[in-house]
Amino acid sequence: MALLSFQINYHTASGQQVCLCGSTPELGQFDESKAIVLSAAGDDWFTEVNVTGTKDVYYYYLIRQGESIIRREWGANRKLHASKDKKKFLIHDLWKSKPWHAYLYSSVFTSSIFRHAKEPIPLKYPAHSVLLNVICPFANREQQVCVTGNCDTLGNWNPEGALPLSYVDEGEWQIVLDAKKIPPSCEYKFVIRDKATGEIIHWEDGGNRILYAEKACEQGVVFVEMGLQYHYHNFNYKGTGTSIPVFSLKTNESFGIGEFTDLYKMIDWVSLTGQQLIQLLPVNDTTATGTWRDSYPYSAISIYALHPIYLGCHALPLTDKEKFQSYTAEAARLNSLAEIDYEQVLQLKTSYGRDLFLERGEQVLSSAGYSAFYGINSHWLFPYACYCYLRDRNKRADVLEWGEFSSFDEHLLQHMVENNPDARREICYWYFIQYLLHEQFSGVKTYAREKGVTLKGDIPIGISRNSIDAWTAPGLFNMDTQSGAPPDDFSYLGQNWGFPTYNWQAMAEDDYAWWISRFRKMSDYFDAYRIDHILGFFRIWEIPLHAVQGLLGYFSPALPYWVEEISRAGIPFDEERMAKPFIHEHYLPEIFGDYTDEVKDSYLDISGWQRFRLKSFCDTQQKIDQLFADLPDEKSRRIRNGLLSLCTEVLFIRDRHDQHRFHPRITAQYTYSYRYLDDHVKDAFNRLYDDFYYYKHNYFWREQAMQKLPALLSSTSMLACGEDLGMVPDCVPSVMNELQMLSLEIQRMPKDAKATFADLHSLPYLSVCTTSTHDMSPLRAWWTENREVTQRYYNEVLHHEGTAPEACSAVLCREILTNHLQSTAMWVILPWQDWMSADEKLWNPHAAAERINIPANPTHYWRYRMHLSLDDLLKETNFNQMILDMNRR
Repeated sequence: MALLSFQINYHTASGQQVCLCGSTPELGQFDESKAIVLSAAGDDWFTEVNVTGTKDVYYYYLIRQGESIIRREWGANRKLHASKDKKKFLIHDLWKSKPWHAYLYSSVFTSSIFRHAKEPIPLKYPAHSVLLNVICPFANREQQVCVTGNCDTLGNWNPEGALPLSYVDEGEWQIVLDAKKIPPSCEYKFVIRDKATGEIIHWEDGGNRILYAEKACEQGVVFVEMGLQYHYHNFNYKGTGTSIPVFSLKTNESFGIGEFTDLYKMIDWVSLTGQQLIQLLPVNDTTATGTWRDSYPYSAISIYALHPIYLGCHALPLTDKEKFQSYTAEAARLNSLAEIDYEQVLQLKTSYGRDLFLERGEQVLSSAGYSAFYGINSHWLFPYACYCYLRDRNKRADVLEWGEFSSFDEHLLQHMVENNPDARREICYWYFIQYLLHEQFSGVKTYAREKGVTLKGDIPIGISRNSIDAWTAPGLFNMDTQSGAPPDDFSYLGQNWGFPTYNWQAMAEDDYAWWISRFRKMSDYFDAYRIDHILGFFRIWEIPLHAVQGLLGYFSPALPYWVEEISRAGIPFDEERMAKPFIHEHYLPEIFGDYTDEVKDSYLDISGWQRFRLKSFCDTQQKIDQLFADLPDEKSRRIRNGLLSLCTEVLFIRDRHDQHRFHPRITAQYTYSYRYLDDHVKDAFNRLYDDFYYYKHNYFWREQAMQKLPALLSSTSMLACGEDLGMVPDCVPSVMNELQMLSLEIQRMPKDAKATFADLHSLPYLSVCTTSTHDMSPLRAWWTENREVTQRYYNEVLHHEGTAPEACSAVLCREILTNHLQSTAMWVILPWQDWMSADEKLWNPHAAAERINIPANPTHYWRYRMHLSLDDLLKETNFNQMILDMNRR
């Protein structure tokens, strides 16, 4: 038995109590209703607890007011080794608040970049002991935390005599000292020392600490200074990395597409060139049609399942050597293509997976490793496998066409599997494939961590309408809507992603369990992540199902105007004129040209003097799109596009939830409907529009984000980054900063609407800086897209005189890369294509072919592939040394 005497200083408000909760029965076994209430003497709170039957005690503090818990300590639980041979521990604690450098406690640092071996040897306490426990996340792999002071035991301030601390976990270090060898009120400091050279890298900032070793004067007493904070005032980590989709990787072993096992060589190259991170696009299964349309990585059929196309086949050779050689020969042919042939690769790998299952299936599915995997993941594996079986049997992914299985019924599916040998075999096949993928990707993560490299994943904001998630939990989604983005630099028509929006109210009922499960699965493979379209947690751009273009969307949730509010703003609201397409005789020739009369006769009805309405068979964008789906000629395209634009000739859009409220249509000022307003009504509309989009919702949208994000971000130890591009509300930066989420900064897409280019030396520290994203042209292609913009960049940003060259030379590319590497952002993560731009010998001869996606094209084929294999790249000694030197500056 050991007596633990706890003391902590905390200033509480009236009615608040400091409580202690921990792992032992005496501390409530983490049941907060059984937490111990401490006694108070001013701002000092204390209690004593007798602990039996355990050596390691885990605990934390919380603040209770009445029956409510209003605050908990930040970070990991404290850990105390309570040796049975010690009769008393005097524990002096400091309250742990979220620090300014909380990012250093993410697994990016604790498990990878600043990874340290944990000390397996239990603490040994002398007769009179002092335990110093300090939280110092600043020491990298080559460094250690030491203590030195003004006595012989602590080295008398001599760096060579400083005592090393043992690493505990998550930035925590500790050391046990013999109190008898420490003079009263000894002064000391913690330092960071280089393990190899013994050089002191950093002396702790601030004044000297005082060590009251005399408090351990009684026999068998351990005085514990727990949770001391290492003082490092100006620490700023700077990291670099590469962004590349898995499908774009290429090695000599690839089967026509990048694979998880190709990441080993990618990690080697990143490590070789002094980088610390690889950023990937989503890797979840997207197989809905079995065609190239499934190449879109953001339309996953499962938030859990990995894509079978990424299975490293070379690492799993068939025992039938002749068959294996046949596969590898076809793989070599596909691997030689400049772009991915998605359909042929998928067919090859599906066939290979089937043959592999015949050879290894029984052995794998009876292994202990598989059993453990299934035990953790069965909640999603069974629905996923059933979905795949039914999709293939019905030859379609639309669950509404699956008859009795159109609604998810686990008991019905279990009955199907139990009574259908074909179904049972298929279910086992999909289990087998997912386990192999998990094993390969988990191995990659382990290897990356060992090399000091972090894997950063991508969490799409949406889920496929025909996904397992929508099938198994339709109540969590608004299936009668679709999500997208308002008009921006990527698309003047806005974007329609087709995904259903989230039913946040339903998700809140179980404290966002669906999202938390999604994040935790993500942490199986990644130590950092990028939330695609982080703005969706504030508000999403919601589009009616009848619309095709993003222009007819609206923000949700939002505070739309009542008709009375619109009228009071000086706009004589007329629903027929302002909330239905305004189609006027005068402007039709501008849209349809020579086809105007045909359009009026075939597609429009007269609704008044020089006014028309769309006929009922084409009065929505969806109807128009279907009407012209099989008519690809130029005339049909012009009529189709013109009719689609007529649908957007509205100034207001009716709210989905309240028929008496309206949203101003985004970019309505570009419509004919707006042009035909009187000037004073235009002015009134502009005031209303600006208030709605830039002021009215700031607090409202902040509250929406803060209801969701804190719980999700704290559910894992991954480093959180957000893609905050587009139409960004003013509340977004402050929320992201408060939650220490890293923003995305792109020089040619400045957040300041008045600027043409962002100032790289004024970027927020908590950010990721890049030259371009997968939705943009890489550096060399961008240089040739707009001569006026390029010229300004050449003169105003690069500060060169004269006319900008037609092509961006390797010298200019290196200058641009160097400028980004010297930015004030914490991370500089550059596309692989832009790293290659630094050496003309390694250029892709077709710069335009390096673009991964064109957001304005909803049916884009995602097939970009490295033009240079990683095997060859690793041999480019001079180039790799150049990149290493750039990263070391």
